[in-house]
Formats: sequence, C-alpha cells, structure tokens
Amino acid sequence: MPMYSTIKRIKSDSERSRVVKKLLTLRDQLDRQIPSKTATDTLLLATWNIRAFGDNRRTESLHYMAEIINRFDLVAVQEIAANLDGLQKLVALLGPNWDYIVTDSTDGTAGGGERMAFIFDRCKVFFRKMAGKIVLPQSKLIEGSLQFARTPFCVSFQGGWFRFIITSVHIYYGSSANDNPRRVEEITSIAKFLKDRAKKEGENYILLGDFNIFDTTDATMKALQKQGFYVPEDIQEVHSDLGKTKHYDQIAFNLKLDDNMIVFSEGKQHAGAFDFTESVYTPQDLEVYREYFDEKYTTNKTEKQVTSYYLTNWRTFEMSDHLPLWIELKVDFSNQFLNKIPIIDEKQPPTENTQKTITTPPSSSPSITETSVYVGNKNTKTFHLSSCRSAPTEQNRVNFESQQTALDTGYKACGICKP
Repeated sequence: MPMYSTIKRIKSDSERSRVVKKLLTLRDQLDRQIPSKTATDTLLLATWNIRAFGDNRRTESLHYMAEIINRFDLVAVQEIAANLDGLQKLVALLGPNWDYIVTDSTDGTAGGGERMAFIFDRCKVFFRKMAGKIVLPQSKLIEGSLQFARTPFCVSFQGGWFRFIITSVHIYYGSSANDNPRRVEEITSIAKFLKDRAKKEGENYILLGDFNIFDTTDATMKALQKQGFYVPEDIQEVHSDLGKTKHYDQIAFNLKLDDNMIVFSEGKQHAGAFDFTESVYTPQDLEVYREYFDEKYTTNKTEKQVTSYYLTNWRTFEMSDHLPLWIELKVDFSNQFLNKIPIIDEKQPPTENTQKTITTPPSSSPSITETSVYVGNKNTKTFHLSSCRSAPTEQNRVNFESQQTALDTGYKACGICKP
C-alpha cells in the first residue's frame, strides 16, 4: 500500500485536493483493469519505460506512479537517469515492503547514461542473490564490433514455486525505420544468448522491456520469436506507447517447466497495457496544468501548439511516453508437485501393482497455453496447428480445414509449429 502521508505536505490546497481526487479515480480504474493480487497463486509482472526518470517528477506524479506500480508484484523499469533521487522517492512512497535493484549508468552516446531497475514487493518476490549485466564475447559482437547500446540487466527471482531469471532490455532505436539493422541484430543477439543459456542451465528465462518494435509483423519481432521466445497473443495485440500505435514493449518467455505447470493460459489469465491517461493527465486536464508549462512553449504559440506540447511532451515527462505492459502469471505449482510423488497402498506391501501415482494430464503445450486442427490469427494473418503454443485466443481465431485453405486465404504459416 503506497504511503499517502506525504500528500499532507503539499502546500497548495487546490493541488492537494486534485491529487486526492485523481488518486481515487486512478484506483478505481486499476480495480477494474488489473487483476487483484493474490497471496500465493499468481504473480503480477510488469515492464515500464519511464521516460528520462531522474529527480524530475513533481510530487503529484510520483504518487500516481507509486499507485500504479503498487498493483504489481515485480516491475522492470527502463530509462532511469544517472540521478537516482526520483527512483528512491518513488520506492519510499511504495512503503517498507518494497525494494529495488538497479544497475550503474551506461556510458556512451547510444546508452545516454541510462540505468535499469527491478522494483519488487518482498511479500511476494524474493531476490535469489544473482544479478549482472550481459556482455557479449568478442566473437559475438553486434555488427562485428559493438556491445549492446544499453547493457541488458539480468536478475534471478522467485515468486511462489516459480523460479526464473529475468532480463530487462532497452534496445537500440537508431533511425525511425521499422527494421533498423542494428536494432534487429541487438534483439537477435540477446534472444540467442539467453536461449543458449536456458538450454545449458535448464532455467526459466523471461525477456522483457523496450524492444522498440514498431509492429508485430516486423523483422524485430521475428528476431525475438525465431530464437525460441514465446510472446503471448494478449501481449502482442496491445500497443504500449502513449499514442497507441507501436508495440515497443514486449514480455517473452523461454521456460523449462513440466508440461502440467502452466504459468500463463490464454483466456484464463490476463495481460495488457495500462493507459493511465484515462485517469491522470487526461487530454481534458490541459487547463489545470497550464500554469506549470515553461513560457517558451506557450508564449506566441497557437492553442493547437500548446495542446500538442501538453499531450506529447509535458505530460510524458511527468509520467511517461510508454504505458506499463503487464501479465498475470500462475506461480503455485504445489498440487502438480504433490501429484508427482508416488502414493503407496499401506494395506499391502509396495509392489509394482500396488504403487499408484496421481498425475495431472499434460498440457498440450508446456508452460504457456493455447487450445484446438489448423487455426488462424485474424490479427497477424498467421495460421498454426491447434496445439501450437502461439495459437490465438477464441475471439481472434478462424478455423481452417487444411493448410492449403489457410494459404489460399492469405495466411502465412507459423514459424514455431510449422504447420
């Protein structure tokens, strides 16, 4: 629960009243759109690029950010500035149960002095004493000579029965082309590096953050998926930028769990992007905040220019130009564990005939589900085997009698199940 006592220190009566009203509105939106936290069943994971986040947010904005982050259990944050005062104030507002792990700042022009952090609720998630940055060996450098523009941050956590290694990235942007070659190569490099690690170690890997992916049909997205990382349809379908036109942020999985241990099931659990501008810093709030604008953005400017400044600039430095992207994961596998232990009939000596094992029927797809012979995704125009882990949800699917029917309709074959 965020600490609200600091609201009393806001000197302006009108500002203090506004913060209270806005927080109540924001809480109502969060109640409607984000699943409730559970004690042990689920883990709410989010990633949020908070634009140039240093000691540059007003107290009002920090309260809104704390309210949003508090609804999750673990949040990866990108684009933190070298100055950590803002992050520390934010975590203080979250309360004593919250903690964070942060990198040092990245040198170099492309890195921009950025840091990455994981903010987590210690009541639900614990740090497994492993953290580090990923540095490519000489033989695998990007474009033959480059490291990542911003070094990926890798940390080991556990929530409930689910142990995982999570890597946060802020991929190189470069030109505004959908498939900037260096961007594609950075995504390929980090995904392949972690895929090889997962295979070698048998660990569960989550790769998330700001990939600067414009569209899910671009080479940038394919670079992620080709390396064996699965992105749930519910994540692929939402835009994560404030303008709701891009798929910059993603959450991808490469898991090594038993077939009956499903962390995310399409249609049963939830995922999405939370649009805070429905409640705070709304388009209708322009007049409320006009007094805070730098005069150079309002003097001799048309109302259209002032409005554009508020919507695309000013408020993005109070909150962000990205929306928090989130997913609800199942992390209680206690029944699955117990069902694997043989049960012996105590009335008879243990023999091959009297030993009984209770098992859970295996899922048709390990770790992340699906459902039913050839099915197409109406949004991506891709068709899958019904058992494919990337098969779409019911509302987005169309059934085909054969491969040829799907191809004739203009659908392309899935690169994972290869129907």
